[in-house]
Amino acid sequence: MTSSILPPLLGGALIGLSASFLLLANGRVAGISGVVGSLLAPVRGDIAWRVLFFGGLLSGGLLLAWLRPGSFAAPAPLGMGGGALLVAAGLLVGFGSRLGNGCTSGHGVCGISRGSARSLAATLTFMATGVLTVFLARHAF
Repeated sequence: MTSSILPPLLGGALIGLSASFLLLANGRVAGISGVVGSLLAPVRGDIAWRVLFFGGLLSGGLLLAWLRPGSFAAPAPLGMGGGALLVAAGLLVGFGSRLGNGCTSGHGVCGISRGSARSLAATLTFMATGVLTVFLARHAF
């Protein structure tokens, strides 16, 4: 095994272990859009673990940015209007997560592992859309 695949392999294993632990310990699925979305309309008694989960995501990202700042380097300059493009992309991702009743982490990591046919269909749709987007971005524009 080469060293270039070891970090993603370990990262994937940690994601799987974390999602499994949350399901076993709390009975909750580690779908990011559901966890964070429920913070916007909180239910009494169901807030603390969500805040801690979201805080862990943020602090993990901040720790990585501090330890390996190159991990967050943009591959190309955004240019004129790049910020607006990022905002539009973020809104579309949020809309798609809401429309699909979950995000890639909820469907792809947790749903498929539980044998959910709906999650399999959603994940295949995510992947096909990603492949099409990359193809169009590289060959049509």
